[in-house]
Amino acid sequence: MQSSAYGASLAGGAFDLESFVKQPQTIVRCLSWLFSIVVFATITAEGYVNPTTKADVKCMFNDNDSACSYGVGIGVLAFLACVVFLILDAYFPRISNAKERKFIVIGDLFFSAVWTFLWFICFCVLANQWSKTTDSNAGDAARAVVAFSFFSIVTWALLSYFAYARYRQGVSEFDQEYRDPANDHTTPYPPAQYPSSSGPTGYQQSPFPSRQEDPGNYQPPAY
Repeated sequence: MQSSAYGASLAGGAFDLESFVKQPQTIVRCLSWLFSIVVFATITAEGYVNPTTKADVKCMFNDNDSACSYGVGIGVLAFLACVVFLILDAYFPRISNAKERKFIVIGDLFFSAVWTFLWFICFCVLANQWSKTTDSNAGDAARAVVAFSFFSIVTWALLSYFAYARYRQGVSEFDQEYRDPANDHTTPYPPAQYPSSSGPTGYQQSPFPSRQEDPGNYQPPAY
């Protein structure tokens, strides 16, 4: 079995673009990147309208500029984060230090969980403000923003799950307790015993038996 660390093989292998693109985490991250573009680009392009005059435009969500600003801010930061984490995912197998991999996985997990919550707030705020809006001139754009805010909750929740799975996999592989073979009684072979420097503690009989000769019955050999 090939050794791995936090969901990726150990450093030294060549980068495989095809397998990287087919990874579920890469696909979901690209979807999150696309959804964030739809949200902040739609609000920026069509989110500020005023049917009477162009001098004083208002947010299409119940004239609440804070709702539009919040959606744009969350979308832009999500867009930048997806780009950064995509680069890290591509470079991840080349990182040889397990601690550096752990920091990246924890950062991915923390950011994905926080942005899942922030997208949930964004969806609730925009849906609530749109339900109170009387002017429906930008109805299609507003409904698209609300819908893709909800889709972003799902994708960022999946990214949190993938990051948590990689973190658990890394912990199970690297946080093993080391056991000294000299003190580990579960090993099939006992530790070797070496004589101490103070000298032998007792006499051991030679493995070759010796004849006991009686000096009184000595007979010289005949020539």
